[in-house]
Amino acid sequence: MIIRQMASCLALVAALLAGNASAGQPVDEAVAEQLRSAMEMPSTGLIIDTVSTSELPGMYEVQFKNGPLVYATQKGDFFVVGDLFTVGPKGYVNLAEKRRDGQRVEQLAEVKPSDMIVFPAEGKAKAHITVFTDVTCFYCQKLHKEVPELNKRGVEVRYLAYPRAGVGSPGFRQLASAWCADDPQQTLTKLKNREALPDNVCPNNPVAKQYKLGQEMGVRGTPAIVTESGQMIPGYQSADELMVSLGLE
Repeated sequence: MIIRQMASCLALVAALLAGNASAGQPVDEAVAEQLRSAMEMPSTGLIIDTVSTSELPGMYEVQFKNGPLVYATQKGDFFVVGDLFTVGPKGYVNLAEKRRDGQRVEQLAEVKPSDMIVFPAEGKAKAHITVFTDVTCFYCQKLHKEVPELNKRGVEVRYLAYPRAGVGSPGFRQLASAWCADDPQQTLTKLKNREALPDNVCPNNPVAKQYKLGQEMGVRGTPAIVTESGQMIPGYQSADELMVSLGLE
């Protein structure tokens, strides 16, 4: 009985989602203003950034600044916090995560290549990954040992800094020292091999900015691997596992 009820509910959700394919589109300003009036609470920092259509008829995507994405009724008197899923031939698809994938691609496109520490692929690059890293993280150190193999297989590895203990921490100073070094690749490798190096924190280094970007993108730990399509892979994967995740093997 319970299984039949679940199947019926899933079928209903799938039908509803199929009925509104124009998700993520801007809404009429009157609708957006109605939602702002009902849902914004400036005293608590809840300010609406964008309002757009959703896959659910009658519900709107409301993105708060530095806050969650919620699904709200037009009047703003009800809303749901959480990810929206659709049911397809291959199983469940997290539509909210798909949307975040696109946002991550846009955010990373704003980062200058010169602000990254890049380990290029050997020969023609088949793909690239962007990795938020911390030199004090064991699994970041372990992943770094896989980089030569990834490069051999045509995967470029682009590092961004994410000091887990925050700005000003010893990890922050070590990362900044790598980014400020004459040879950032070699310095980062030495630090991940647990070699003791003197601090070399230069002015205007990008570590604090990259740490903030990681927080905005939903990084909660390191390593955090982002693919070209914006998919975030939290945690360590071996070179073999990453090649499968990237669809290259």
